Amino acid sequence: MTGDGGGTSRAVEATGGTPGGDGAARGSAGGTGGDADRQGSDGAGRSTGRGGARGVEEYGDEGGDPIALRLEALILGAERRYTPFQAARAAGVSMDLASRFWRAMGFADIGQARALTEADVLALRRLAGLVEAGLLSEPMAIQVARSTGQTTARLADWQIDSFLEGLTEPQEPGMTRTEITYPLVELLLPELEEFLIYVWRRQLAASTGRVVQAQDDAEMVDRRLAVGFADLVGFTRLTRRLEEEELGELVEAFETTAADLVAAHGGRLIKTLGDEVLYSADDAGTAAEIGLRLIETMTHDETMPELRVGLAFGTVTTRMGDVFGTTVNLASRLTSIAPKDAVLVDGAFAEELARSGDAPKSEVEAAAAADGTEKYRFALQPMWQRPVRGLGVVEPWLLTRRNGG
Repeated sequence: MTGDGGGTSRAVEATGGTPGGDGAARGSAGGTGGDADRQGSDGAGRSTGRGGARGVEEYGDEGGDPIALRLEALILGAERRYTPFQAARAAGVSMDLASRFWRAMGFADIGQARALTEADVLALRRLAGLVEAGLLSEPMAIQVARSTGQTTARLADWQIDSFLEGLTEPQEPGMTRTEITYPLVELLLPELEEFLIYVWRRQLAASTGRVVQAQDDAEMVDRRLAVGFADLVGFTRLTRRLEEEELGELVEAFETTAADLVAAHGGRLIKTLGDEVLYSADDAGTAAEIGLRLIETMTHDETMPELRVGLAFGTVTTRMGDVFGTTVNLASRLTSIAPKDAVLVDGAFAEELARSGDAPKSEVEAAAAADGTEKYRFALQPMWQRPVRGLGVVEPWLLTRRNGG
């Protein structure tokens, strides 16, 4: 994915500073270079490092780490040539709008350091162009910038802190880790970029397919979904007992296992919160299967603490890949009161399982099955009604498999 000037789009935050922060929009690199000439740029890149304004001082006129500067140029695909004001003017947008875009993407303010590239200018043009063409409103364009920035920032941090660190260990004799990093990034960057685009397109296609199947316009935003929380029991005590490295390994194993199970059985992982994961599914049966499999998988892993799961079904508001609303709050509250290694569901969830034929409305109905064969996947046992903070009195149901299947 190459820009008009040969620069390559970089969906990674890397080490650079940016317009309103450390490396503004990584939308697509390139550009013609003519804008820099019109702005009177001397073409000299001024590295800011990862720390925004502090980085400008560190890698400014006094010079800086040459490897860090080379890495930044490699990842960004171009040298620094614009101040934020020059970049905004070259893109044809106001400084105020440019600053809002940059901050939405998560980049720190850097004053008027010459820290931006043609890619930053082109990204501003693209966002502003979508607004001018009426394809996006200005608030929506800022939301696009924010959601993209938040997602890629986490990805970039993971790749640098974990992935890259692992690949540069052990170090080659006579070479520092930093010296090994440059050729490694040079080899990996184009491959990871193409893979990122592939996964994004796949996820976009799947998400679009789910949305367009909504029955009406209202359901495209406020949809009826099953929402589940899975929470490790006694995690606070573990943080006091385990070493930091051990705790990190446990959390990573939990998140990886949960993500794999959710995806494999047709759910969507919304987010992970260390000792807790939040997922959703289009139907109650899928969410129930995921919840029980999480319990079963963790129970057979001696290194994992007990798990508890809460599930609710109802209207959910989706924004920027997250979910909100009473249904989400109820699932969270059910998790907090669930017994160890058990799944609690709300009344609406139980009704949905009965409606879909995944669970009987009652044991009397199950016993009255015409041919005597077991046709239900799940069993539901009503629990005592209890008050739940902020939601009034609820009647949770204990979810299990039929005949322990």
